[in-house]
Amino acid sequence: MEFSIIIPTFKNYNYCKLTIDSIKKNSSFDHEIIVHLNGADDQTESYLKNEHILFTKSETNIGLCSGVNKAYNLSNKKYILYSHDDMYFLPNWDQELVNEINLINTDKFYLSMTQISANGPVKGSLQHIQFDCGDKLECFDEKKLLKSFKSLTFKDLQGSHWAPHLIPRSLWEKVGGFSEEFNPGFASDPDLNFKLWMEGTRIFKNVSKSRLYHFGSVTTRKNSQIVRNNGKKTFLLKWSFTVDFFTKYYLRRGSIFNGPLEEPVKNVNYYLDYLLSKIKYFFKKYLL
Repeated sequence: MEFSIIIPTFKNYNYCKLTIDSIKKNSSFDHEIIVHLNGADDQTESYLKNEHILFTKSETNIGLCSGVNKAYNLSNKKYILYSHDDMYFLPNWDQELVNEINLINTDKFYLSMTQISANGPVKGSLQHIQFDCGDKLECFDEKKLLKSFKSLTFKDLQGSHWAPHLIPRSLWEKVGGFSEEFNPGFASDPDLNFKLWMEGTRIFKNVSKSRLYHFGSVTTRKNSQIVRNNGKKTFLLKWSFTVDFFTKYYLRRGSIFNGPLEEPVKNVNYYLDYLLSKIKYFFKKYLL
């Protein structure tokens, strides 16, 4: 089963090459890889041409959301996988996702892979596997990672870990891909998740056995040329509640996966947090 793998990149040749090389080396299937070049990047463009990899490009950095949507137009496969450009895909990553698809009796799902990282999770974020094989490419210990990654203990979780994520093409079409008002990209993942929720999607699963190593969003978080958007504010003004409220009560992000999600339990804590979200919404919308 082949996927269309979409990778937006911004002047990040060495990491992007590693990402693509790992997909080619460690995949069970011959996937379609499509890269979007945000701005002029002759080195990466030359590499993509030599490797016969599909790509789109823009003269300037149009953002992650617009870049992914643009690259999507070249895709042909039934399933769309979005990835960052600083990830190392581990052996059998795709077969584990295929195994999940074969168990799901619906075309409405959102599957994400399990990240392994040198650093611990940011406070409040979904747990990932902390296992130090280098926090940058220069000290990346590939042999250590390949030897150990299968033995690292983890469980399937509710709510996903954002990228890389896999959704059916039909579902992507219904929601229109990423919402481009979130460019360059922060909070675009929960926005996509809520759009999927509104379409009736209830399977948001982080698949434990589908694994990759992540260097920590090198392009988006460590590049001084990228201006970060206030994605949480955009989400709040768009949906009238906070990202944290959505991930806690709808996605139950980080809890052990026990089947499709249900409507949130509306108890005292739910209504208190809902009220707090509404106060924040009116404050942002009408007082600022």
